[in-house]
Amino acid sequence: MRLAGRLLAAVAAVVGLVALFLALIAATDGAGSGFVAWSAAVGIAVLAALWRGRRRSWQGRLVPFLPVLVAAALTLSVCVPTVSTTRRHPADLSFVTTEHWRLSTGSRVAVYHYPPTGNSPRHRVPLVYLNGGPVRGISVLDHRFLQQLAGQGYDVYAYEQAGGGRSDLLPMDQYSITRSVHDLGAFVDKLGKGHADVLGFSSGAIVLTRALADPATAAHLHRAVIAEPGPMDGPTARIAGHKGRPSARGIAPAMTGPRSTHVPRYGVAFGFMRLGLLSPDSGLVGQAEGANAFTAADLGSDTASAYCARDAHRIPVEDTKQNFSFSAAASLRIQQTIEDSPSLAPQLKRSRTPAMLMIAECSSQIRQWETTVLADNPAIQRTQYMPGVGHHMWNGLGDNDQRAAAVITAFLQDKPAPLPDYPTRADIPAFLHDHK
Repeated sequence: MRLAGRLLAAVAAVVGLVALFLALIAATDGAGSGFVAWSAAVGIAVLAALWRGRRRSWQGRLVPFLPVLVAAALTLSVCVPTVSTTRRHPADLSFVTTEHWRLSTGSRVAVYHYPPTGNSPRHRVPLVYLNGGPVRGISVLDHRFLQQLAGQGYDVYAYEQAGGGRSDLLPMDQYSITRSVHDLGAFVDKLGKGHADVLGFSSGAIVLTRALADPATAAHLHRAVIAEPGPMDGPTARIAGHKGRPSARGIAPAMTGPRSTHVPRYGVAFGFMRLGLLSPDSGLVGQAEGANAFTAADLGSDTASAYCARDAHRIPVEDTKQNFSFSAAASLRIQQTIEDSPSLAPQLKRSRTPAMLMIAECSSQIRQWETTVLADNPAIQRTQYMPGVGHHMWNGLGDNDQRAAAVITAFLQDKPAPLPDYPTRADIPAFLHDHK
């Protein structure tokens, strides 16, 4: 009983010291790669061990230091990087050339160009793709869809937003939704082809929506396809509501592969960032190191949430290990600037760029995020409710890519829509009431 009591006391001491260290990590914002918190926690622990052993023999004085040594070793693993702290960009893709453009905003972005192919008529207006993320590389799955659009005569350009994929990093305080919008305007301007059509998906759709509300950027846009947008501003981000039909989240097999979150350093860093206990530019893990460490498996059930429940056991591999890239810290920083921004509605109501909204049946987005865009943008000419697909509407399953391409190209060419115009603005109350 005495031995069990001592062991229990030792375990409690270790747990207490680890908890103290984690609290100090949050209090110091991870300063000095966590060594400031580690030094303080170990210092306090050593003083406590000396105090406990002050009346014991010299052998007995060593006993209180055993939990200190164990806790020091455990917490030290949070302070030591296991990947390079210098950004390691993914290797170039074999099927498309990676170009690097310096924009007038100062961003240096990775650019991919798919010239028109096939026998379809060539379209004079280029098509620009804005991927989701927000600071994430363009997946191989998306590249295949862009190739399909090029095969229908479109001159397709895509760029990875600053900090994502093969694009250069920005100082953390320069990431913002406003910077993303200005980068879009600068990119279209650098194309030198006058106006451009833009397809924005997920967080890319947020950038596009805000671009439509910015007269200087909207002046570069010919037509806009807003696909599965997230919240466009702070008031929208605070809206509570429901999502689409059930997704595969929670029922799909767990993603395989290594997870950085299984490493104590990155598990603490990414977990605390998500909980708001660490700032995106904390001193614990640098931006470059975090991007190098993050893996596709770290996304967990987020990937499954982009597919319908019926597709839970046939979710495609969206990307390769060599191409995957995601900066969690920069993404959180941009999301914070969206949440802190005032209502966009007054500016969006003055938009005149023809636009289309795409909504997935099994969307993992809050429906009110999407219907707010529809309600506030009078230039949205049609809405296409895509049956049988989740958030990632072009996903290589069945004829999903062909159906998404048909909807997009019909709007860009101002042809009749392949699906009913639904929901319209008048349909929004019933659409939300029926939990569509």
